[in-house]
Amino acid sequence: MRVTAWRALRVQVRTFASTAETSPIKVKYQPAPHSGNIRILLLDRPEARNALSRRLVADLKRHVDEVQAEGPTGSTRALIIASNTDKAFCAGADLRERKGMTQEETREFLTNVRKTFTDLSNLPIPTISAISSVALGGGLELGLCTTFRVFGSSAVVGQPETKLAIIPGAGGTYRLPALVGVNRARDLILTGRRVGGAEAYFLGLCNRLVEITPEESKEEKKARQKVLDASVQLANDICEGGPIAISQAMRAVNGWQRGEAAENEAYEVILKTEDRTEALAAFAEKRKPAFKGR
Repeated sequence: MRVTAWRALRVQVRTFASTAETSPIKVKYQPAPHSGNIRILLLDRPEARNALSRRLVADLKRHVDEVQAEGPTGSTRALIIASNTDKAFCAGADLRERKGMTQEETREFLTNVRKTFTDLSNLPIPTISAISSVALGGGLELGLCTTFRVFGSSAVVGQPETKLAIIPGAGGTYRLPALVGVNRARDLILTGRRVGGAEAYFLGLCNRLVEITPEESKEEKKARQKVLDASVQLANDICEGGPIAISQAMRAVNGWQRGEAAENEAYEVILKTEDRTEALAAFAEKRKPAFKGR
């Protein structure tokens, strides 16, 4: 009984402390084309290079849950994950915090990370990682969960877990091969080597590569802001389309292995929408359509 009570007290204290602390994620909103907004999550633990702590993962989960609850036609049209510090996008797991965990606590933490990352990867809206600096281990795995990745040429990414006598544990062993192929993923995971932005683009790790000049890399915030601007532009370009059409296109592409059946099912949904009728009317009247997600 004493052990159980002590554990309950630890949970209460931890919950109170995490609630009282400032969130390690800053939030910004940009208006999206037609309606709604683009939600930008800025990871903000500069002292720990945005390492994945319990609190950061919990706050990320809260945002993911909020967007999931809105659905594909909610006010959040796209989600961008970026860094609020030049030091790193995310340096992976918080090893200082991990060092004090028991095996049971480590297993519980990994379960929370995995579920949060999987929920992020399953959101019905476009998601984008804006990476201008370091994304290692769990940091790269976080980036692998988003629909798109925008890298600066200054980015450095990798899966160095084997150097710590562990393996990627938040999706790296299956999301990375799905993205770049088994041979390339095996190379990155077994060697633990780091790759720069240019090689990452060549490997297929990112969708957009933003050139960062040596001068820009020396200026505080310059590279980070340039990559974030490119990510916002990508989100705006996507959100110019009809909200339902975007969500159904994502659904069809995600189900590509089912081929024609997945496409036909998605097309049936958009056939009944007001946005489709509005697009045809706008084309005939030579004006821009005004989509409402209906």
